[in-house]
Amino acid sequence: MTVRSTGQSWALDIALAQGGFDALHPEAKGTLEQLGHDHTDFDKVFALVRSGAMLPKAWATVAGQTEERAAHHERGGFEQTAADLYVRAAVMWGRAQYSVFDAADPRKAAFRTRTDHCVERLGALRGGRVRRVVLDFEGGLIHALLHLPAGPVQGAPAVILGPGMDMIKEDYIYAAERYYTSRGMVALSIEGPGQGESRAGGVTVDLTNYERAIGRYLDHLTTLPEVDPLRIGMFGISMSGYWGSRAAATDGRLAALAAFEAVTGDFETIFERAQPTFKNNYMYMAGYTDEAAFDRDLAARMPLGDLVGEIDCPVLFGIGEFDELTPLEQALASYRRITAPKEIRVYENEFHPLGGVAAEVFRFGAEWLERALDGEFAEPGRDVRHYVHRDGRTTDGTAHPSWWLGAVPAQLADPA
Repeated sequence: MTVRSTGQSWALDIALAQGGFDALHPEAKGTLEQLGHDHTDFDKVFALVRSGAMLPKAWATVAGQTEERAAHHERGGFEQTAADLYVRAAVMWGRAQYSVFDAADPRKAAFRTRTDHCVERLGALRGGRVRRVVLDFEGGLIHALLHLPAGPVQGAPAVILGPGMDMIKEDYIYAAERYYTSRGMVALSIEGPGQGESRAGGVTVDLTNYERAIGRYLDHLTTLPEVDPLRIGMFGISMSGYWGSRAAATDGRLAALAAFEAVTGDFETIFERAQPTFKNNYMYMAGYTDEAAFDRDLAARMPLGDLVGEIDCPVLFGIGEFDELTPLEQALASYRRITAPKEIRVYENEFHPLGGVAAEVFRFGAEWLERALDGEFAEPGRDVRHYVHRDGRTTDGTAHPSWWLGAVPAQLADPA
């Protein structure tokens, strides 16, 4: 536990009690819906929460109710209804296990068992189109879910779906089916080092092993007859936008990257000024209990800096104007260092979850990747910028907020 997370836990409890989840992540319900959470389930969960300690119980309670309903419909032969409910139950059991930060706590393992059962039933009801993937990785194991289109498919484009640091592979089941496999694409929702089952098995994250894990998943995808090895891209949100950027800079097999809410600036903002749970979680992912050692060994070395200049595939970035983990000026400065074909969208008055535009972002990111993997957006020098207003307008040609009145912060000014 970090000093801040221990000393400020009372503040998070008050925020949850008085403002619910929105007090921590404004409009995040829209994003959670894209991750398979029905809004009614979400409301039931947070009606039961008055402090952070209550989260595992609340998630497990509603997950159990939803799984019971899924089993009822499966017994009655209503397979699609059952499958939909198993997805909802799986992501809630996943939230329950995530809310327990002790990898050795038997309750965490019990919640994981329920998650796996729901995914197993979903795979059976979907005709085997959702499959577990377990790969050897540097002395341990990493875990993913493979999502296949209906019917025979061969040589299709594929997309790696990268979760944020507080997500798991099951969080992409809904999006994989809605935005990728329904259009004939293959999707692989992953857990990298430090996440989900990979972390439970002892694989922690360090400075560079997440991009090597993405490389290991690329190794696997290129062996599948369903996949065209030359058309594999990645969709990442939050920390997976960061990890995806590192992978795109170091592994030329990634043919396109779409990253939203990526942490591309300094890491003092996310670890020292944002909610203390972010740093506490990342220390757990990295296997650190000594905060000073974590700061010295990992946090200080994490900023992307000039590494993004090594990216050579088309990239799309999207970020909220008031993202609380990456100041907009820093995100734009990082984007400026990219020399590959690139595009950026800044969403007015949006925070880190991009909850107000989540449905648009998930669909647009998928459609952009589909076109990028078909060879569009690759022209040298491509640099497309948009500022997306809340009122529906879009200002093209710049990602700078209109209220800046054309003034440019010093870190974005052209060098003399």
